[in-house]
Amino acid sequence: MDTTDRSAQEHGPAHRLVPGAADSPVILHVPHGSRTVPPHVRAGIVLDDAALEHELDLITDAHTQEIAERAARAASLGPWRFVNERSRLVVDPERFPDEREEMRAVGMGAVYTRTTGRAPLRPEPAPDESALITRYFEPYAEAMTRAVDERLAATGRAVVIDVHSYPSRALPYELHGAGPRPPVCLGTDPFHTTDALLADARTAFAPLGETGLDSPFAGTYVPLRHYGKDPRVTALMLEVRRDVYLDEPVTPHEGLDAVAAALTDLIERVSSRP
Repeated sequence: MDTTDRSAQEHGPAHRLVPGAADSPVILHVPHGSRTVPPHVRAGIVLDDAALEHELDLITDAHTQEIAERAARAASLGPWRFVNERSRLVVDPERFPDEREEMRAVGMGAVYTRTTGRAPLRPEPAPDESALITRYFEPYAEAMTRAVDERLAATGRAVVIDVHSYPSRALPYELHGAGPRPPVCLGTDPFHTTDALLADARTAFAPLGETGLDSPFAGTYVPLRHYGKDPRVTALMLEVRRDVYLDEPVTPHEGLDAVAAALTDLIERVSSRP
């Protein structure tokens, strides 16, 4: 990336909603695909530049933005895409911003203070945590909530597909890294992940190999306004093991085409249901 491109990303919108078809209920949510850390955030990170680049290699869900874009373009009824344009080292929009978040135990709440190797990332407690939550986390949550509300108003339902990847070998920060690591892990929620959605995902991703549930990562993203309350919002977290489509940590290979095709298949199946 050249200096001009990096500057544009650092000063552009922190997240974006890419429109799909007016009658599509699907939102592809891509929260962890960016490597962009603005200078004012970088100043609060204690790693040197080389260590920060290495951490970004490990923590970023590389090329998930591309996978979502390819799948969206190929689908006959284009889904909407909600894309985080900042690294999760700025804030992690999928964490609870308070004591409800179990990852705070390893310094990875909404604002990380530890790396994937549990080394210091920021001072503890992070002096800029409140400012980062206000500037990045809260507007992100509000915008995602609006996006879901708009799909409900337009189609009567909203289907959030959370697009992630995970390393083939467990990293020290993982609280549940001792379990199975299948080619595809589907994170579920007992209220928002329906049997039909799960069946569609299992069928769509079968060409990639074994599909497991909630290991090594569980759950899925639903805005708090709807969470556990609105059955019209269904959700599933897609976690593709990185060696399926990358020469780890970040270099894509031909498997990326297969992942995008499988996601397209899932979009088609979900969109065609009443």
